[in-house]
Amino acid sequence: MIDRFAQLPRSLMEKTRFVRLGPSQVPALLAHPDWERPAPVMLWMHGRTVNKELDSGRYQRWLRAGIAACALDLPGHGERMVEGWDRPAQTLRVVSQMVGEIDGILEALADPVWSDAFDLDRMGIGGMSAGGMAALRRLCDPHPFACCAVEATTGWLERLYGECSPWGVAHDADAVRAMDAMGRLDRWRPIPLLALHARHDEVVPLELQAEFIERVRARTTDAGGDSSSVELVAFDRTDAQREHAGFGRFGAEAKSLQTEFLIRHLKPEANGGAGGEAQLGG
Repeated sequence: MIDRFAQLPRSLMEKTRFVRLGPSQVPALLAHPDWERPAPVMLWMHGRTVNKELDSGRYQRWLRAGIAACALDLPGHGERMVEGWDRPAQTLRVVSQMVGEIDGILEALADPVWSDAFDLDRMGIGGMSAGGMAALRRLCDPHPFACCAVEATTGWLERLYGECSPWGVAHDADAVRAMDAMGRLDRWRPIPLLALHARHDEVVPLELQAEFIERVRARTTDAGGDSSSVELVAFDRTDAQREHAGFGRFGAEAKSLQTEFLIRHLKPEANGGAGGEAQLGG
């Protein structure tokens, strides 16, 4: 067993299967509350430099709430590690490939092998940092997702990789535009969106995500949706590394907010799941 798998809590491992999904054989962690009946499912993508096994507490909270997890290794990460793909210069390459792989993963989850376990009519998408960029970009094309939850990310990549670039890395302008959700909001289908961020994030400045969220709210209103379903929560001085990943001393609060959001919009109680705040401890 790979060491990082062995580090997962036994209670999570008992409900988890490690598989490869889609034409690209994307390594996936599938966790289900009981593997006995269809459950709503969250498609989750981690950030650059880490892997899908990170933050097992997130998945445990979802399971206790009656929500399944499909966590993916980004291209060049985790089980499909490629030397150098975890560097800032490769972020757009990673995001672009991941966006292109999502439909194949959805088709794989619709296969009878998994369709009895996952209710794809109650499916969310989300991610952290680079994973969040992939989620937001995918939502600019037709999709089946019921809601989205992202952390420490932005959909305004033209600004992030222009004058606001935190790494001093030059990216091809056409590649940036291709992955920029902000420039495609005319295609955005309004769904509930929760964005969590640190006020002093040194990697993805809050103001970029705040402006993106405002544009999503405006798009939601124009399309006849409820702009109040688009939420941005910012934490002050988290003490996390570069104020970017995990939200430090606000980590538990962030996970609770996210899980409560998913309960509201994926409705696990519709299938007999726990679906209540009392189930969110740990």
